[in-house]
Amino acid sequence: MLIQLSIRDIVLIERLDLAFETGLSVLTGETGAGKSILLDSLSLALGGRGDGDLVRHGEDKGQVTAVFDVGMEHGARTLLRENGIDDEGDLIFRRQQSADGRTKAYVNDQPVSVQLMRQAGQLLVEIHGQHDDRALVDTNAHRTLLDAFAGLTDEVSEVARLYRLWRDSERTLKKHREKVESAAREADYLRSSVEELEKLSPQDGEEEELADNRQKMMKAERIAGDIAEASEFLNGNASPVPHIASLVRRLERKSHEAPGLLEDTVTLLDAALDQLSNAQMEVEAALRKTEYDPRELERVEERLFALRAASRKYSVPVTELPALAVRMIADLADLDAGEERLARLDAEVGLARENYDAAARSLSDKRHHAGTALAGAVMTELPALKLERARFMVEITTDAEEPLAEGIDVVEFHVQTNPGTRPGSIMKVASGGELSRFLLALKVALADRGSAPTLVFDEIDTGVGGAVADAIGQRLKRLSERVQVLSVTHAPQVAARAATHLLISKGPSADGSEKIATRVATMAQMDRTEEIARMLAGASVTEEARAAAKRLLAGNG
Repeated sequence: MLIQLSIRDIVLIERLDLAFETGLSVLTGETGAGKSILLDSLSLALGGRGDGDLVRHGEDKGQVTAVFDVGMEHGARTLLRENGIDDEGDLIFRRQQSADGRTKAYVNDQPVSVQLMRQAGQLLVEIHGQHDDRALVDTNAHRTLLDAFAGLTDEVSEVARLYRLWRDSERTLKKHREKVESAAREADYLRSSVEELEKLSPQDGEEEELADNRQKMMKAERIAGDIAEASEFLNGNASPVPHIASLVRRLERKSHEAPGLLEDTVTLLDAALDQLSNAQMEVEAALRKTEYDPRELERVEERLFALRAASRKYSVPVTELPALAVRMIADLADLDAGEERLARLDAEVGLARENYDAAARSLSDKRHHAGTALAGAVMTELPALKLERARFMVEITTDAEEPLAEGIDVVEFHVQTNPGTRPGSIMKVASGGELSRFLLALKVALADRGSAPTLVFDEIDTGVGGAVADAIGQRLKRLSERVQVLSVTHAPQVAARAATHLLISKGPSADGSEKIATRVATMAQMDRTEEIARMLAGASVTEEARAAAKRLLAGNG
């Protein structure tokens, strides 16, 4: 993986642009030149803790940008995609730090939380120092490293899937049991309610239809009397029709005696008789329409009363009574079939637990075998790292009564630094320098498994020299064949094995002020000889030191 690091206005740094190539890159320089500031800047870009004191004196804010060239299927890209971050092209992490302590984080120019930046950053780069061995602090990471060493990723995923299946079936069983128990407590009420609602048999839209019919019948009742009176007037004994008809007949007879006098009158009276006849028929039709059975009105009113009484009793609108009846019938069916379903669900839970237990035991067996192999691989590296009297152990505590999604094992790395001492947790027993060397041995044993694509070691060689420093250099070189390695070092034996050598120095600021600035330069072969000679000899570089430096470089070419 290629990394480009751009730093602006961070402590001792005005402007700095770096490119880290693949392989092993070392950063050297005198104490206080700014090596730790570079690592702090990289950590900041990866979501590390922000601090206003990181900003260069006199500036309002500083900024660090890290650009990563990684494959499209890398876990960091997947994480960013899942969080809605565009991951096309290089991954660009940018962190802005204000002098007042405020901080902003961006990935590919999209604002992100510092937590998301940190999660993605941990998938890209691991930074390890004497007091920051994150791979060894968390015992969960120990299990993850062991699984990566043994290639158990698929088995771990399967155990996690079976665990979720088991727990989901347990929740389903619990929910159904609570439902059945609740229904059982209300069994008598439920049965009587179902019986009542089944007898009532409410129908969708029934209330509206009944109310509409009732309204029509009541309206008909109110106007039926007037229509009957009109019918009686037109058709009864007092009807004017017979009298008008008799009058028309008499006038027709008289019209012959006085031609031209009564013809129009007779015509008009004939028309009036026709209209009265039509009116009689219409009144009779209206009267028939107003006819209703009083018993039907009574039935409708009784039905409406029954429906609305049930509505009040069950505290639901009349329109929801049919759905309530369906639910109560279903609840009663659940109660009646509850024990049978409970037994079936209980069997499903048992089977799911058996499947999980079998997979977890199989995974545990493989972890135990892998633990022995990993301990042996790490032990192979220890003698050359001046830890020949130490022991590295993978302690696996298996408890089937404490199942987890990760299995039934608690994995912890233990060490014994000297014969006769009590073994214990690596974080409690090993000193800072020992811890770094144990970590290096572990990383070499893991090779490119369980590791970020870039590893950064901050002065992992502190307190050692000679053959031990050379052994550390050899192992860093071996690691760099699988992953990118950056190492801050004071050991010439380590520096001589680097593919890229960066010299960190500080001097007057480029703006001509009295400020001091840190600079980083990629060293050519001749310059490397001089720098390694300085690391060998100290302040006064001798010809002997230069000759020794040339031999180191030649031996590692």
